[in-house]
Amino acid sequence: MNLIRTSIQFFKESYYELTKVTWLGKKEVVGTTIIVIIFVIIMSIFVSVVDLFLGTVVGIIL
Repeated sequence: MNLIRTSIQFFKESYYELTKVTWLGKKEVVGTTIIVIIFVIIMSIFVSVVDLFLGTVVGIIL
């Protein structure tokens, strides 16, 4: 019985906390998504160039 009461109390408190959350608007979500996609593309290019460079250096050494 105590488990049920604590579970109900937990869900009530969780719901109350979610009512205080300020959600982003569509414009902000689209903007941050574009920034993340651009960052991922830049980082993947950077890692690819570093990998190519280090692979070439190791190939020369060996």
